[in-house]
Amino acid sequence: MKSAVETLNPTRVRLSIEVPFEELKDSLDAAYKKINQQVTVKGFRKGKIPARVIDQRFGRGAVLEEAVNDALPKFYTEAVNEAELNPLGQPEVDITELKDGETLNFTAEVDIRPTIEIPDYSGIEVEVDAVEVSEEDIDKSVEQLRERFASTSPVERAAAEGDVVTLDLEAKVDGEVLADGVAEGVSYTIGSGELLDGIDEAVTGLEAGGEATFASELKGGSAAGQEAQVTVKVSQVAARELPALDDEFAQLASEFDTLEELRADSRKRLENMKQYDQATQAQERVLDKLLELVEVPVPEKLLEDEINTRKHNLEHHQLGQMGLDLEKYLEIQGKTAEEFDAETKEAAVKGIKTQFVLDELVNKEKLNVNQEELTEHLMRRAASSGMSPDQFAQAVVEGGQVPLLVGEVARGKALAVVVEAATVKDTNGEIVDLDDEDEDETATETVETAEDAAEPAEA
Repeated sequence: MKSAVETLNPTRVRLSIEVPFEELKDSLDAAYKKINQQVTVKGFRKGKIPARVIDQRFGRGAVLEEAVNDALPKFYTEAVNEAELNPLGQPEVDITELKDGETLNFTAEVDIRPTIEIPDYSGIEVEVDAVEVSEEDIDKSVEQLRERFASTSPVERAAAEGDVVTLDLEAKVDGEVLADGVAEGVSYTIGSGELLDGIDEAVTGLEAGGEATFASELKGGSAAGQEAQVTVKVSQVAARELPALDDEFAQLASEFDTLEELRADSRKRLENMKQYDQATQAQERVLDKLLELVEVPVPEKLLEDEINTRKHNLEHHQLGQMGLDLEKYLEIQGKTAEEFDAETKEAAVKGIKTQFVLDELVNKEKLNVNQEELTEHLMRRAASSGMSPDQFAQAVVEGGQVPLLVGEVARGKALAVVVEAATVKDTNGEIVDLDDEDEDETATETVETAEDAAEPAEA
């Protein structure tokens, strides 16, 4: 076999491959054997039909077609390996010449990973938010904990903001009650914004037994996006009572004996959260700076496929779970279809560039993924998917996804290397020393965010 490579552009090549006919012998033998098992000829046992009889009865062309279909993947793979190419996706194959007993010539066009030069990235500088926890932050955290331990007691007065009301609801569209538009005994805190738009105004001022009707656009269900007439009846009004902020509350709501200790723990937790957010912010900004430094051509077909995948995931998975279609989602977001397409393309380009650049860094820095790192990543992915580690691991193995997970971890390690070499300062001008222990894992999450399909904004 002989092969030659023609570069069509930085991300696509055409392979021209010549195969002497004698190299097709194994495929021809396999073709005769396969046809033997599929046909019957009077006077011959199944599987024992001579090749000349198959040629006479079914045509030499059928045998050649079967043999060529069997041989093409093998010779294509040999040519790719010989040229040391990194193909992306399936090739477009064209048989240019097939002479029985002489030669097989064909071409294969395929997208390839572009050659990328990684520049010196040690000069990258980024600024991140400072880790600052105020007394107001602590007050808010403690107040949220206090809200969880609130009690309620029925009152005989008109409902007001902050009260917990028990409601019966009925929604009509065009005068017809919806099959899924009736609910009874719904508990709702006035002012929480957790139900329909307009419900706070409707129930405020009502006493037990009172009812009101208001118009609201439905957020989910069979009539999502449509305007409905909603009748709400209040069956009970209850006042919320918060526990006093004292040592007794600290003992009730935590393992601490004093309110002072509880507040100190809240400060520590808030600092840890902000440090995590700071590390993520640093990684995202370092990644953006790195991508600015590198020229990365993007294969057109790969980009097209990535855009289509992101749109499909958004429309058929994420929005479907929210009871929305794309048109309604764009209306809620205040975006045009053109703006959505532009944003999707931008996100797809960034995802592809991120993978190409970090994969090249993995090779350049000779980074490896050990079993412990892979297991830790697998367990985190399992937790985020709602599956047990064993279930997730089984799904990964059965789906042949282990190399993908290894790639995610490796790219996270590559980004961590760049972040370590970069200068990171906070808004106070102080050098930020990121925690090495968690850096690889948070970097992996940052990479996943850049590569994954864009999540829909909260509708």
